[in-house]
This record gives sequence, structure tokens and C-alpha cells, in this order.
Amino acid sequence: MTFKKTHCSIKKSILIFLVFFSCFIPRAQATCVATVTTDITLTTQWMVTDVWGLNILPALKMFADQVSAVAMQQAFLFGTFLDAKHQLETQRVLQKIRARTHKDYHPSLGVCEFGSTIKSLAASERKSELVAHVLSQRSQDRSLANANTSADQGADSDKKNRLEQYTKKFCDPSDANNTLGLLCPDGGAKKKERVNKDIDFVRTVEYPWTLDIDLSDTRLTENEEEIFALASNLYGFDVFKNISFSDFLSAAEAKKLTDSPGNPDHIKEQQVNSTKKAYMDARAVLAKRSVAENSFNAITSMKASGTDASREYLEVVLEELGASPDGKTTYNVSEINRLLGIDKDGKKIAPSYYAQMEILTKKIYQNPDFYTNLYDKPANVDRKQVAMQAIGLMQKFDLYKSYLRTEANISVLLELAVQDLQNKVGNKFASQGK
Repeated sequence: MTFKKTHCSIKKSILIFLVFFSCFIPRAQATCVATVTTDITLTTQWMVTDVWGLNILPALKMFADQVSAVAMQQAFLFGTFLDAKHQLETQRVLQKIRARTHKDYHPSLGVCEFGSTIKSLAASERKSELVAHVLSQRSQDRSLANANTSADQGADSDKKNRLEQYTKKFCDPSDANNTLGLLCPDGGAKKKERVNKDIDFVRTVEYPWTLDIDLSDTRLTENEEEIFALASNLYGFDVFKNISFSDFLSAAEAKKLTDSPGNPDHIKEQQVNSTKKAYMDARAVLAKRSVAENSFNAITSMKASGTDASREYLEVVLEELGASPDGKTTYNVSEINRLLGIDKDGKKIAPSYYAQMEILTKKIYQNPDFYTNLYDKPANVDRKQVAMQAIGLMQKFDLYKSYLRTEANISVLLELAVQDLQNKVGNKFASQGK
């Protein structure tokens, strides 16, 4: 069909060419013009209808359809590449987050050691504060000769009770060149490890990490007896003489209670005033002594038995340092039990606040594994650093409380110096008045 149309078009072109040249002949000009006009009209129709309408326009439509299809296919391919790019980037971000999470939130054994060994620290500190308070109250009751104390009948009663305790619990017959056998007829202390612990501060208080002291119950332990005896020898060795009821009675009140006239009124009033002044002076002495004794009570209370939530973890720390729980040492007690504390029957007791702080602030860093475990994830190393800072703050606060006690003792010493100066100035005024 296309070949026939092309052949027809060639024939028309040749005919138009012949007609065009025939127009130069004068006789045929009119006919030539009409023929040319007709041919031009037919050619125009042919160009529009056949060439454009039947050939070029359909071809352009097909070209446009093909270009659109190819463009859409290319856009789909480009979109696929973009989707794959975003998918891979998202996967990479998620993998990075997963890797960082695994690195930052994976706990290490070193971090757990801090959390495990510190479990009962707060409760143990609270119990030590109670022990310090009770020790202070016990000393005050003894100095004031309150009921149910060794000095409730006066200084002689206090010395008698303490001497009896010494001969039975702490006496060493070999002391004083083997002459204490008469003072301790029963052989003195039944347990040799308790000999002279009523005067030995190092063995009784300073050396042990944990003392079997729990003043929240009614059970009297050997360590409690030793601490009470040592405190009586250190502070208030001579208690004040008891003041009787009649010492505070005026002359008129004394006559109402007795049939005899007694002393003259003015003498009795002088005695009452003197007794009152002496009693107030004694209270001033006791107040100053309580400040000094507070340091002893604080040190002792820190080594009192605490709570046992972290004892098993503390034992592991000490065992890693080489202290064997089965190794027998002094008095047939294993080294770990001796450090963390046992009662008189050899049973384990709760470690003290002092023992826990000793391990947390010192012993745990003496283990080489602590330093090799620093080859850890950066987040765990930061956690260890924060834990160490927290423990350091607790230790600094203990130092702060120690500084406060030292400041109180220094202020009392200064007051005593000022009091001596005040007495000298007062004596000068008194002598000038005479």
C-alpha cells in the first residue's frame, strides 16, 4: 500500500513539472494556469492528508508514546535507586545504633562489683550513728550516777564493779612481775585474747575492722564489754561523788524533815549554795568531756556491726586479694572472717561501715584485675569513674565530720584556756575589792 502511494506521488510530481514548463508556451498559458492551480490545490491536500495525516502525525504519536514510556521507565529505575539508597542508609543507621547500644549498655563485672559491695553501706552507717548515740548516753548515765549503772552508788561502787570485771575478764596474772596472782585468784581472763583489752586501744578498737557491737538489742557481747571497760578507763576514770537529797535542802526544809535542829541556818545555806555551785561545775566538766569522748564514740561506732546484705561480695573481693576463707590465722580464725567480723561463737556477723569503706576506698584498687578490667567499653569506664567519684564523696563527708569533731575539741581547749585567764582576772578584781 505504501509503495503504491509513493509511485503515485512520483507520477504527480512529474506531471506538475511538465505542466510548469508548458506554461511558457503562449497558446497554452490559460490552460497551464488552471492546471497549475488545480495541481497545487491537490498537492496541498495530499501533503496535509496523506503525508502529514497518514504518515508523519501517526509516527510522531508513536514517537511521543515511546518517549513517554521510556521516560517513565527511566524514572522508575531512578526511583528504585533512590529507594535502595535510603534503605541502605537506614539499615546502616540502625546497625550503628544497635552496635552503640551493645557497646554502651552491656554491663561489665567491674561495674557490678561497685553496686554489689555498696548494697548495705547506708544501713550500716545508720546503725553506726545509733551506736555512737548509745555510747554517749551510757557514758553520761555513768557520770551522773544514774540507776542501773556501775556508779549508781557512787565512785566507790564504780571502782568496785570495774575491778571485779577486770579480775574476771581482762586480768593477766603475769603482769607486774607475776604479782597479780593475788588480785586475780581464779587465773584472770578465761580467754587469753581478751587480756588487757580494757586498756589496749589498738587491739580493742583500732586494729579490728568489725566489732561485734549491736546496741539495738539486749544481748551483751564480749566486744561490747571491752568497749565499755575501755571507755570507762579513758574518760571519767574517777566519777564524781554522789550528792544526797539533803545536800540541796535549805535550812528551813531540813528542819521540816528532821527532828534535830541541825546546823545553824546561815551555815546550812552556805553548804547548799556551795553544793549547787559544785554540781554545776561538775556538769560543765561532763559537757567538755562529752566533746572529747565523742571522737572515741565515733571511731568505735564506725566499726560496729552493720547489715549483712553485701558480706558475700566483700568476701569475694578479699579472696581475690589472697585472703583464704579456710586459712587459719590468729586464734584459729580465718583471715576473711577476722576482717569482716565474727561473734564469740565463731559465727559470721554483718560487716561494719568501716570494713565496707575500707574495701570500697582502698582494697578493691589493690587488685590487679581492677586495672586490667579498664580495657573495657568507654561507657563502662565512665560508669566506674562516676562510682569512684561517689565513693570519694562519701569518704570526704566522713573526713568532714571528723574535721567537725576536731574543731569542737579545739574550741573546748580554747575555752579552757580562756577560763584560766578569766579566773586570773577575777582573782585580781577580788583582791582589789578587798
